[in-house]
Amino acid sequence: MLLGRRKFLTRAGAFGLSLGGTVPTLAQPTNPDYTIKIAPMSVELAPGKVIQTYGYNGTVPGPVLRLQENRQVSIRIVNDTDIDDIIHWHGLFVPPEVDGAMEEGSPMAPAHGGSKLYTFTPKPTGTRWYHSHDVAGKDLTRSMYAGLYRFLIVEPTNDPGRYDEEVLLAAHHWAGQWVSMQDIRKGPPPNNGLEVMYSAASFNDKMLGHGEPVRVREGERVLFRLLNASPTENIRLALSGHRFTVLALDGNPVPTSATVNVLALAPAERADVIVEMNRPGIWILGATNDDDRKMGLGVVVEYANQSGEPQWSEPPMATWEYTAFGKQGTLPLPDGVFPLKFEKIPGGRGGYNRWTINGKSWPDTNPLFTVERGKRYRLVMNNNSGDTHPVHLHRHPFRGHQSRRQTDIRADEGHAQHGSVHDRRYRLRCR
Repeated sequence: MLLGRRKFLTRAGAFGLSLGGTVPTLAQPTNPDYTIKIAPMSVELAPGKVIQTYGYNGTVPGPVLRLQENRQVSIRIVNDTDIDDIIHWHGLFVPPEVDGAMEEGSPMAPAHGGSKLYTFTPKPTGTRWYHSHDVAGKDLTRSMYAGLYRFLIVEPTNDPGRYDEEVLLAAHHWAGQWVSMQDIRKGPPPNNGLEVMYSAASFNDKMLGHGEPVRVREGERVLFRLLNASPTENIRLALSGHRFTVLALDGNPVPTSATVNVLALAPAERADVIVEMNRPGIWILGATNDDDRKMGLGVVVEYANQSGEPQWSEPPMATWEYTAFGKQGTLPLPDGVFPLKFEKIPGGRGGYNRWTINGKSWPDTNPLFTVERGKRYRLVMNNNSGDTHPVHLHRHPFRGHQSRRQTDIRADEGHAQHGSVHDRRYRLRCR
């Protein structure tokens, strides 16, 4: 979780990755650079709190992959579960046959010991991640409800490394159950369908108060790479007594760095932030939502030579606004405009809700729209539901634009949230 800068640079230079061609291809099984084994396992989040799940290489989260930009890599997936599965390399610009989405042509690793070898050239640099891209459906033990996720960091050729320590924290909610909200509290409409509720949460493999703390020293600049690997939950995070200087969102440097008290991350979103360690003590980095924090979503941050109980204090009220990290400017006119209306079709008590884009659900939405290489398109996303939706487009970045204020925010493959803002527009450049 915590790695000294010098050790990190030494390890980064020691990878045995082979140099390859310029075009990534799907190779036949040979000798891989890495092997990722998918198998059942248990994870002890806290004493007496053991989750039966699935993981990579016997750990939750799986092993961190640190790849060098533009150096070809081969990764073998071995599937020791009872269903076919697949891994998506989230945020990489690679061909669809190796991107890890079966809907787009990537082959799955067959169940009961089957394997597939993926060979590609990782780019762009930044904090990416990898995770199961199988469809969980109604099974809350599979895919992203399980422990099938981890950081994938693409390192640049030359990295100045302006920080002293690096901390990788992946948030996750566990033990999901289908619940009729009408049965537990007043308020939900009577036609609302089943929702997922969780009984535990963690950073990496431990709930708050269990496992090792993040150990720091006064005067250090610590880089936190934060990932929301929750299947469904938006989270807001704070570190008591400290502030976050945001360097990158979804692995991409923000046009304007800004310092905030609270970070807001939708599922799959990442933030690279620097924290100046200038308040000696023992603190909690955790969810601002009390229920999430009580479920375990937090970690202790401990200064050297300090003792006592971890302290939590409510951060100042703040509104999360992506435009704080953008810049003013005018974007070129698009070559086409595609309106996208997101709606929720309630399933009724005991039933399952259904989601639509322009009145259709997958796979009937395919194709959603048609584009031409080299052109720019505006996606006008209107969210007519009561839920916030992060939007993810494989192998493409969004450039955000709001009708009231123009920005230049790049989001890895478009983790653009369109919840309370009903007229947020996004431009997409096809690659």
